[in-house]
Amino acid sequence: MKLFKYIAVAVLALATTTGCTDLDETLYDQVGTQNYYNTKMDVVRAVFRPFEHGYWSIQNRFVINEYAGDQLVTVTRDGWWDDSGKWRIMHDHLYDVENGQNIEGEWSGCYQGIGQCNYVIEDMAKLSAEQFGFSQEEFNNLAAQCRALRAWFYIRLLDEFRNCVFVVSFNDQSLNTTKQVEPKVIFDFIESELKDCIELLSVKTSLGGNLNTQGQFSKAAAAAMLVRLYLNAQVYVGEDRTADCAKYAQAILDGTYGPYEVADRWDAPFDWNNETCDEIIFGFPGSKNTHWHYSGDMYWWSVPARFGYYANDLKAKEGGHNVKWACSPSYDNDGNLFSYKLGMTVQKFRKYPSDCRLKLYKNLGNSTREGMFIFGKLPYIDENGEQKFVMSPTQPYALNIRDAVGQFRDMPADQWPGGESKMENGDHNSGYHFAKYPYYSDDDEGQDQADFAEIRLPEVIYSLAECKLRNGDVPAAAKLLNSVRKRYYPQSDWSEVLYAPEGKATLDIDEMLDEWGREFLAEGRRRVDLIRFGRFNEAWWDKAADPDQHSNIFPLMRNTLNANSDLVQNPGYNK
Repeated sequence: MKLFKYIAVAVLALATTTGCTDLDETLYDQVGTQNYYNTKMDVVRAVFRPFEHGYWSIQNRFVINEYAGDQLVTVTRDGWWDDSGKWRIMHDHLYDVENGQNIEGEWSGCYQGIGQCNYVIEDMAKLSAEQFGFSQEEFNNLAAQCRALRAWFYIRLLDEFRNCVFVVSFNDQSLNTTKQVEPKVIFDFIESELKDCIELLSVKTSLGGNLNTQGQFSKAAAAAMLVRLYLNAQVYVGEDRTADCAKYAQAILDGTYGPYEVADRWDAPFDWNNETCDEIIFGFPGSKNTHWHYSGDMYWWSVPARFGYYANDLKAKEGGHNVKWACSPSYDNDGNLFSYKLGMTVQKFRKYPSDCRLKLYKNLGNSTREGMFIFGKLPYIDENGEQKFVMSPTQPYALNIRDAVGQFRDMPADQWPGGESKMENGDHNSGYHFAKYPYYSDDDEGQDQADFAEIRLPEVIYSLAECKLRNGDVPAAAKLLNSVRKRYYPQSDWSEVLYAPEGKATLDIDEMLDEWGREFLAEGRRRVDLIRFGRFNEAWWDKAADPDQHSNIFPLMRNTLNANSDLVQNPGYNK
């Protein structure tokens, strides 16, 4: 459809001119009048403006869901990153009404996005296809976009806070609540909206990626959000909706909502040209001018501070990176493996040692790379043509990064310092870093060009596999997981690393959780997976077992409560 061209232009224009740093801004305070909608492009721009806010908002979601999980940590490094213990508060599940990094931002960010969607939804209800030269099919697709986005925001709120205010109108406040409603009200609303949207949204018609429709919800994207909702229904509302989850997941895999395929390369859905990747069901378009996933709260600070020397990235050499995120360690400070069932992030990958993601991240030129982890020594060639190694930003030692947290500094890799391994006791060698999205050099056309992959086909496959596993069909679950896992290992190893009966590896419920962790490492979902498996309250590295389950949902923060006296604090938290 020609509409896709218009949408691509509108999204590009928004991406290069707008941001979400001023969250108190009223979106349409100057343009939201009777005279605003004069052209087809006016309609398209209005519809997709809330999507930029949605893209920005992934940062808050990432922080609260990964910090509260077992896979990623922020350790103190030679005096850096202690910050009065605020990262330990999240890691240890000690968040409360006064303390909780990014929790308030997630609540307010989602409701701001919902408000923006409501405004457009009500405007679209007053317009018609004929006014602006749309076909009815094109107009229906546009009208459903913000409804789908609003459902996406509500899934997040339901997941994280459970007891939410119900807001469905910008213009008629009587339709909204000031008090929280039962989670079932939000759940049913999301379900109904997404089912409606499936009928209205456009469908992908051929392989070759989303291309110009990247950033639009499609029938498959709405169906995939239903899969996400149903998979966690027992957690959200105490209902087993496994059958519904499996139904929609199977329909997506059968091509009912368009053709999608698992990529043959693990990094294809995260690469600079991932709009051509058929694994991505929905992604937020990124560019050199706007790329919220390449931010400090997310992947830009998941590498060493001076990583730019290794990656040949001039901007990063000047101070762009930092060491906010690292993998939870596998080894103690005597060189012994921990015995935790959770965490030990890299060791979970080492269970299958030929996994190509275990290679050291390296740019290969021409916007290509290999490996996902950053560890050991990081060499580079300086301006005099001499080989050097990336140095610590705080002390005069070359990095030699380990899968452990301690005071290593210049210590040889085969020696260990002893002492306690804990958040407060790290240095710049502590913890493997990771590169989910590439950090291409200044010479590469694809530098900072990757779109953000919000919904990938493996999420649908793994959801269906979990449903089948919980229903006792282990061989079917194994086959589904293997359809994705094959790409990580050389074919000569398949007989060993694939799950039985296609290989010798054993699949059970614990392995299923580990496999979720491997496939979706650092994609902002670890917390809910742990909760669904009943494991969120267990102990892992430098975290004691929770005394109860109240931390499964987040508290409402002080400013949130002060802004609305009708709100009731979530159970287990101080008011």
